[in-house]
Amino acid sequence: MRKPGMASSSDITPQGPDLTVWYDGACPLCRREIAAMRRLDRRQAIHFVDLADPESACPLDRAVLLARFHAQERGREPVSGAAAFAAMWRSIPLLRPLGLLARIPAFLWLLEKAYLGFLGFRPRLQAWLR
Repeated sequence: MRKPGMASSSDITPQGPDLTVWYDGACPLCRREIAAMRRLDRRQAIHFVDLADPESACPLDRAVLLARFHAQERGREPVSGAAAFAAMWRSIPLLRPLGLLARIPAFLWLLEKAYLGFLGFRPRLQAWLR
């Protein structure tokens, strides 16, 4: 089901990357994590979009994207939260097994619960990292 402000699966061209990830470049924790993912993404299968850059192309509503982690696999609907992390992990060979495990509904449910817990703690962690 498509959420308001979300792109459709046709918004990523077949010639583009396997996955587009939107992240909060103003968040020190997010920047560190994305830097680690970029190092692991040796195939350059992921297109990272910094939402803090007003010049960056953003086909989705920024407020929606900043509220939760979002990703979109080519040819699929956008996903958020734990499902978005799982999509990113599947694009990185080293992390692919974890991303495949997340296709098990019970495992994805646990990951989503952990992600929601993290969202509550994130502002304090961001303040500490600044």
